Amino acid sequence: MFPVTSRRHFTSSLYMLRSSSPHNHVLYSPSSFLPSFISSKSKSKSKSSSSTNKHNQQSPPPMAACIDTCRTGKPQISRDSNRSHDDESGFRYSNYYRPSGYHPTTQTKTIHTRPLVEDLPNDDVWAKIRQEARSDIEREPIVSGYYHASIVSQRSLEAALANTLSVKLSNLNLPSNTLFDLFNGVLEQHPEIVESVKQDLLAVKERDPACISYVHCFLHFKGFLACQAHRIAHELWTQNRKVLALLIQNRVSESFAVDFHPGAKIGTGILLDHATAIVIGETAVVGNNVSILHNVTLGGTGKQCGDRHPKIGDGVLIGAGTCILGNITIGEGAKIGAGSVVLKDVPPRTTAVGNPARLLGGKDNPKKHDKDPGLTMDQTSHISEWSDYVI
Repeated sequence: MFPVTSRRHFTSSLYMLRSSSPHNHVLYSPSSFLPSFISSKSKSKSKSSSSTNKHNQQSPPPMAACIDTCRTGKPQISRDSNRSHDDESGFRYSNYYRPSGYHPTTQTKTIHTRPLVEDLPNDDVWAKIRQEARSDIEREPIVSGYYHASIVSQRSLEAALANTLSVKLSNLNLPSNTLFDLFNGVLEQHPEIVESVKQDLLAVKERDPACISYVHCFLHFKGFLACQAHRIAHELWTQNRKVLALLIQNRVSESFAVDFHPGAKIGTGILLDHATAIVIGETAVVGNNVSILHNVTLGGTGKQCGDRHPKIGDGVLIGAGTCILGNITIGEGAKIGAGSVVLKDVPPRTTAVGNPARLLGGKDNPKKHDKDPGLTMDQTSHISEWSDYVI
């Protein structure tokens, strides 16, 4: 038993909580929150009168359940209307554990009671992402809440991307809601950016054997996410909203360890494999269907101003640890071997390797290839002709 004072405080607090509920329209008498030994006396005196009016009084409703909300503003957890208020099993939930004999169809209850957003027609990539998300939820119920908030509850690819980026790039002083409104606004106003997003998704899924699904890339590949954040920042840069563009660049650098200046121009069908420590300068240009591995720098020489960064043609493959410096041109379909330092132009469909980089076959008659290495991801076919070094 609580002391009298404690019970009074507890019942008073309970009254305040109940009366604050938006569903509560009942007026409480003072005796409803008095200690029991006091209220019992008053009840005994008015027993006869209360019996005649008991049908005219409404019973106080229970306290409102805690409801979690997603960005759409609709509840994710609610009471089952078919259950009684006192039945705790009236809440729907998901078991985030795997006991012995685990089976999804018998052990898991849905965490979401509202209908899912309808499928969007004529959008194969987005439809595929949503299909994969539902499949992952069935196999791993522990990701149900995360996948629902990130994919299933989102109405479009634009909204889903804006949500994912805003969550990953936010901090205490830069709330995710503010970033979401900014990102979603840019994406909705510029459908060409969304088309580039789709092309990048297709490129990653096709060229990277570590990518198991589109939804895996969309949520977890920091190279893909950094590239899409850059597309938004670049659009802001071209609108002369440079403060916001540089802010996004800073957050991407801190969150993903990828540093693209918002002034750099990036094509479509881009693969940033692993992506850690990729640096691209302000006046750099990257063409379409380019694949870049980690620790690559497209930088200046430190001696020039103005247009001072490399220009990368379509279909180029740049190996890990490569530095390409200065206002030089890497021709269409060229291949740059890992660890190379490139200071001069590289002709189209040739291979440059080494520090400093040299053309395979020599400067006068370099050997050329037919296929785009940015698509084939062939990084080793030149080795036997380039060097006789054997391990």
